[in-house]
Formats: sequence, structure tokens, C-alpha cells
Amino acid sequence: MPRTTTVECPGCPPIRALTFDALGLIKVTESRGNSGIPQVVERWGDADSSKRVLAASIDDRANDPIEISNPLNGDIFVSLSNIGDGDAHPEDDDDIAGLHLFKKSRSVGSCSLLTCTTKGNASLRSVDITPAGNTNNDGASNSWKVCAAGNILCAKVHGSEKHALFGGKGVEVNLWDLESSTKIWSAKPPPKNSLGIFTPTWFTSATFLTGDDHRKFVAGTNSHQVRVYDTSAQRRPVISFDFRETPIKSVAEDHDGYTIYVGNGSGDLASFDTRTGKLLGCFLGKCSGSIRSIARHPDHPVIASCGLDSYLRLWDVKTRELLSATFLKQHLTCVVFDSNFSDKEVAPDAQNTGEIPGEDEQEALKPAKRKKSSEEMKGKKKKSRDDGSKKSKKKSRPIESEE
Repeated sequence: MPRTTTVECPGCPPIRALTFDALGLIKVTESRGNSGIPQVVERWGDADSSKRVLAASIDDRANDPIEISNPLNGDIFVSLSNIGDGDAHPEDDDDIAGLHLFKKSRSVGSCSLLTCTTKGNASLRSVDITPAGNTNNDGASNSWKVCAAGNILCAKVHGSEKHALFGGKGVEVNLWDLESSTKIWSAKPPPKNSLGIFTPTWFTSATFLTGDDHRKFVAGTNSHQVRVYDTSAQRRPVISFDFRETPIKSVAEDHDGYTIYVGNGSGDLASFDTRTGKLLGCFLGKCSGSIRSIARHPDHPVIASCGLDSYLRLWDVKTRELLSATFLKQHLTCVVFDSNFSDKEVAPDAQNTGEIPGEDEQEALKPAKRKKSSEEMKGKKKKSRDDGSKKSKKKSRPIESEE
């Protein structure tokens, strides 16, 4: 039986999160109000294990958002197949290890998409979307090989969308220039330990620390180790530290540029300071399954985590307390935030005028309470007096009999 804990959740700010699971379903969870309780409001897709979601990316800009599926209603805009190397055969297709939807290079009716498979086949292509709803997948594309051997398990695109990071099992983390599709830096494995044992290369997750500097990033390994790299300093990790005794499954960066959030295979979630490698604290409330994805909200001090225990959990960054836990039935693989979500609701009478009534007007619209007449009040007082006199007489009778 999985471990379960009963926690009184104080609620969370207005947010909108999209989760993806092992059956290919997309579930939309919303929380309204300053201390609302998240609830599942929509579910998109059909349950099919062959369509398991391995990676997800969202373009949550307010102006005409476009992605593989629309984050507002779930309509599929683009469906691509054989996204690996263009010369690969269909039977050689492998799983997706990384996916990114470009925001800055997007134009009206088209978008750019970067994909990378576990065999290292990376592809950067432009997808055109016609007004009629049909897709044209014959846009400009560029494919290259990220690794010659091993399996790619993690991929991350920098905030400037000019550089990308790849790593995996038997593949050291390496930095690529997306404009020229060339490798500009590759990590060097750490030396042997005091016993002469060499740690095999096995990266499970990676992320950049800031959106301004692509030279600093963090990577998690299968040997429960977190490594901080600086490409301008050296090829080996600048700082490395261990976190519990299970593989690191997900890492996410904070807005300050030095705090990271780490989740492992046993359901532990903690925050670290990458400048010193110090543990800032663990998040209260134990997860009962492996954490597979962590997302930081762009506006509110909230992070979301999901994993194999089928729960979407929202945490307060400052207090590290659990805000809410929503059970979503399937094994979750990824979570993303929609930063343009707003819970403002307009009154029905104000929809036509475009104005929201003030407090005085709202009180005036409330039905007035009926005031009781003076005659009714006098009648009630007389009844209460009569009842009181009857009770006193009944009490005095047994006393007189005893005398």
C-alpha cells in the first residue's frame, strides 16, 4: 500500500496547471480566489497507453497562444510523426527525451519546435498552420546527431532560445548552439573516488540557473548527486552534493538565479543554494511516489510537483508547506503552468455595460429584509409573559401541598 498522509491544506492563489500522464490524458486543474482549492475542470484526450506523454512544452503568451495542443480548449493544432532523423525508418522510431516550443521566433500561423529522441536525433523545424486548421509539416527543418552512443534522457533549452543542453545515460552533458547546430562545450567526468571507483555517467535531469547566462546550469544524476557547472570556469562540476540515496528525477530553477528545487525517486522534495551547496530545507509533506516533474510558477511563490503517486501537489516556496494535493488517478509525467490564467469574474448585469458594480450598488441590489410590525412584537411579548406566569404557578403547587 502506498504511504498516505492527511494534511490540512490552506489553499493556494489563483493558478491554472496542466498535467500529462502515462495514458496520454491532459487534465486542467484550476484554483480560484486567494485561498481556493484546486479542482479538475477539464480533461482532454482518450486513454491510450501507446500515446503516453513523455515531454511537454507550453507557450503561454496572452496573444494568440499556439502549441501542439491548444492550452485553452485542448484542440490539436499539429500532429507530427517520425520526428527523429529524416533518414530513419519508421520502425526505428524511439521515445522523445526533450521537447521545446519556441516563443520568440514564432510568427503568425507558424511555430518552431525542437525535439530530441533518446537515440540523440535532434530536429529543429518550423510548422505552418493554415487558417483552415490544416497543418503543413513541410516547413524548414534542421536535423543533427547529439550523441554517437548512449541514450539521451534530459534536454533543456535556455531562456534566450539560442542554446540547448543534452545529457543522459553514457552521455556527458553538452551545450549546443541552436543557430549553427554545433557543440560548443562538453563536460568532463569527475575523477575516481578515494576507493578508486569510477562513477558511471548517468544524467537524469538538467536545467539552466538563469535566463540571462547560459553558461551556468545544474544536472541531476542517477547516483543521487546534483552537479553545478560553469562552462566559463572548467569542464568538471564547480560544486557537487548528494541528496538522500535515490536517483535524482527532476530539478527546477527559481527566479533568483541560485536556488534550485530537487525531487528524487523516493518522493523527497527540497531546495538548495547552488552557490554553497547548502540544503535550504525540505518541503513538508511526504510524497508517496517518485517525483517526475517540478514547475515554478512565473508570478506566484508556488511550485508544482507530480509523479507516480498520481497526485498534483502545490507548495509554498517561502514556508515550504503543502498548499493542496489533487488526486488525478493516473501516473503523471509532466506539469506546466499557464501564467495568463485569471479568476476575475464579471457580474451578469455588468457584462452589457462593461462595468463592475461597486460595494454600495451591490448592497442596494440585495433583497431587503422584512421588518416585523409593532403589533406582532406586542403579541409575542404577551405570549412570553403568559407562558412565564403559567410556569411559576406550576412550580408553586407542589410546594403548597408539602406545607
